[in-house]
Amino acid sequence: MVDLGGGEVLAHHNLDRLLSTASVGKVFALIELAERLRDGSLTAAQPLDRRDVPPVADSGLWQHLATDVLPLADVAALVGATSDNWATNVLIDLLGLDAIRARAAEWAPGGSDLVDVVRGLRGPEDPPHLSLGCASDHIAVLSRLWAERATPGSTGEQVLRWLAPGVDLSMVASAWQQDPLSHAEEYAGPIITNKTGTNLGVRADVGIVDSGSRATAYAIIANWTENPPGHGRDAVMDALRAIGAALRAHLEEGA
Repeated sequence: MVDLGGGEVLAHHNLDRLLSTASVGKVFALIELAERLRDGSLTAAQPLDRRDVPPVADSGLWQHLATDVLPLADVAALVGATSDNWATNVLIDLLGLDAIRARAAEWAPGGSDLVDVVRGLRGPEDPPHLSLGCASDHIAVLSRLWAERATPGSTGEQVLRWLAPGVDLSMVASAWQQDPLSHAEEYAGPIITNKTGTNLGVRADVGIVDSGSRATAYAIIANWTENPPGHGRDAVMDALRAIGAALRAHLEEGA
């Protein structure tokens, strides 16, 4: 955890250890997209057709919608708000996984990466993880996005805007008891902008807590052996929420 104003490290543990981060790596696709919108090589109104890639279920809304075609800006919004798997693969198809991975290497020198497309099932020949990440990389990414946030059209301003309505406040962010469906302009607490990742044996939450007078970046990643499914999950989620509660108490104590 890092204070984005003065750079003070509030807490740390195994900052550079690469772990599976599930959907957290989708932020690198959003960064690559924002860079291309910024340089004019893509336009927000460009239509994208989900039928260009195989359908994929689990997280997201597009699988439940009737329309096959959405403007590029709406596809990105689905990824930021609901971690939409089908929309993610549409973006990867448009941008190219190699380009996204090159951008990840630029922004995250510790090895954090979007390794593959989203798959319903991962076979023995597929990469074992959707993404890999370490806390130090994701703190650096959040810090860079935050530093750019006030510049219209910048990558930081755009990516944070896509992430702002994210609906998963179940982990670290749960400490503030905010409405997961409407918290981007919270009136009774800080603004929380985060990206989470969930899979068997994976929980990750990276984000920014902005009180208006102070902003703090956090990156919490947990991997464990979840065999059988569900084993250890309650303990991990309790620990993530306890970290959030400790962060909230620290920030309110120093307010």
